[in-house]
Amino acid sequence: MSSPALIPSTPAIDPTFDNIWDELVWRGLVHVSTDRDSLRALLAGPPITYYCGFDPTAPSLHLGNLVQLLTMRRIQLAGHKPIGLVGGSTGLVGDPRPSAERTLNTKETVAEWVGYLRSQIERFLSFDGENAARIVNNLDWTAPLSAIDFLRDIGKHYRVGTMLKKDAVSARLSSEAGISYTEFSYQILQGLDYRELFLQYGCVLQTGGSDQWGNLTSGVDLIHRAEGKSVHAIGTPLITNSDGRKFGKSEGNAIWLDAKLTSPYAMYQFWLNTDDADVADRLKVFTFLTRAEIEEVVAAHNAEPFHRIGQKRVALEVTSLVHGGDAAAAAIAASDALFGGGDLTALDPDVLRAALTELPHAEIPAGTSVVQALVDTGLVASLSEARRAIAQGGVSLDGVKVADEGAAVTGTLPGGVSVLRRGKKTLAGLFLSQAP
Repeated sequence: MSSPALIPSTPAIDPTFDNIWDELVWRGLVHVSTDRDSLRALLAGPPITYYCGFDPTAPSLHLGNLVQLLTMRRIQLAGHKPIGLVGGSTGLVGDPRPSAERTLNTKETVAEWVGYLRSQIERFLSFDGENAARIVNNLDWTAPLSAIDFLRDIGKHYRVGTMLKKDAVSARLSSEAGISYTEFSYQILQGLDYRELFLQYGCVLQTGGSDQWGNLTSGVDLIHRAEGKSVHAIGTPLITNSDGRKFGKSEGNAIWLDAKLTSPYAMYQFWLNTDDADVADRLKVFTFLTRAEIEEVVAAHNAEPFHRIGQKRVALEVTSLVHGGDAAAAAIAASDALFGGGDLTALDPDVLRAALTELPHAEIPAGTSVVQALVDTGLVASLSEARRAIAQGGVSLDGVKVADEGAAVTGTLPGGVSVLRRGKKTLAGLFLSQAP
């Protein structure tokens, strides 16, 4: 990265806040919670143990989970002790979805995903020092528990009427699909987790998404009933775009933290496409920039929104947090080369190929004409339109203007690919296969 302004920040708390609670509130990370005054005092006092759970319902965490991971890290930076729980048992059941039963995955699949999620969680927490993080798997204490013991020791503390009032349950009860006893019981399992961590490690705070509030309070209530102690929960808001759409989803596709599922380039581009109205909120929730730094970025962005200063900073910070500074730098270089006139030949082959898969693209035999490639990639609708575009000087291949409609694609860029451009901003990727 050539400019000091493009160096990503180092995770730290903002020293201008008296209490990590105040910083969480300012960043908009507290949508609902147990008693606020008690929580503020708790977080201002000696180190506490807190936890957040992640169920292996997919082979990777996604941007919604990233909110929780960064919230955990902020609280750890304030001196408290985090526990990352991977749901080896709850992942076999699944919490209730609003409309239909979850598809249950095999035990082998869930066990494999537990390993993936564990490694992702570990990247965001520190395992050094007096407040070192701990990773646990709830299968360790759930698997040995018999059904009778579960009903006698845990189930007796739950009231069905209260369970029916939980939002996730009540929504399903009024739907055509109804709800199975399996998913209905999920809140008991999550309550069991909180109680187990309270007994084993003195855990007194659970964080999670506000859509999980019924499950969060399940543990709070169980500990109060079974142990006679008060513990706490914080529900972070569901992140939405300024127009109210669910954040992080496009045509049903999540933005994954696993580079194999969502490349660093695709991650960078996702944040680069943030709406102007959402920039300030994204900086607060997804970066470790201080309040003063965020205000400075937002002011610069608002003064010249066409430079997309805010989007570029969010994209840099989050891509660096998730994939590391080198991957973020490579994504920026690819973005600049493709859309800003940078040197395409200097790009890493893997980064370039990943970037091209995010564009309209086609696999073609080596030697295919540029005219045909324009049609194959969908940049034009017909061969005649392709020839007109070339004649008008509006087509380039690998950064060089195409003057001859008989020109062929040779795949001269790193990795044996080519970039086709029509006009200033319409690009496509070409992946060359062997000619038959």
